[in-house]
Amino acid sequence: MWKTKVEGLEGYSLPRTPTGASSLVPAPPWHYVGDFLVIEFWCDPDAAAAALPAGLEPYADDPGRAAALFVDWQSCVTDRKELVDPARSQYKEFFLILNATMDGEHVTTCPAIWVDRDFALVRGWIQGFPKKLGSVWMTRTFGLDCLADPGIRPGATFGGTLAANDRRLAEGTVTLERVSDSGPTHNDPRLVNVRHFPELAAGKHATPAVHELVGARSTNRAISPIWEGSSTLGGGVGAWVLGLGRGAWRKRSWAMAR
Repeated sequence: MWKTKVEGLEGYSLPRTPTGASSLVPAPPWHYVGDFLVIEFWCDPDAAAAALPAGLEPYADDPGRAAALFVDWQSCVTDRKELVDPARSQYKEFFLILNATMDGEHVTTCPAIWVDRDFALVRGWIQGFPKKLGSVWMTRTFGLDCLADPGIRPGATFGGTLAANDRRLAEGTVTLERVSDSGPTHNDPRLVNVRHFPELAAGKHATPAVHELVGARSTNRAISPIWEGSSTLGGGVGAWVLGLGRGAWRKRSWAMAR
């Protein structure tokens, strides 16, 4: 394996070209909006501790505190051109969140996440999310009073599913009961992930080119009223669940840069 500096090509991410227009992921800041289905739960504290990266410690105040999220996303950069080319802006995700501490601060981290579009996969790796490809589906609401729309009201049930490599890995539901006073809390603390990029050269596989804890900065946040209610969580992820908390539905937007 040999390396040399490459000049004359442009672009924030691969593929880089003379114009830079072909990059799979454009440069930040990135702007996001989405529908969230959040399911709070508790898992085996030992299993949670084993999934934490170096630098994070288990959250002793509430061991095993975790959350599962299904999200239907839309994103763009500042010029908003992706919004009129929806194949470049829309995607869905499922991910898990664990609570931890870092230097005494209550934080969260993402040990597992699946996404259904390539640009979101690579953008996640840049941010430190361990993304893999999967098939994610969620119940939608369109604001119409009809049988095909569950509506945002007591008794409405929203579902989400995740499959990857032809295996059902997660399925969850939230049945709305009331507007929430606090919103979901298991995924509320600051998110800290690991950016990891391996070396390719022989003899260097155990010493990655990049291995660092990172946290994202977000601005211009907006959020809809949050509804909460009872929840279920099953599939392969269900093996982690020792106890279920509340579920929540909300819309949220923000801008993000590292």
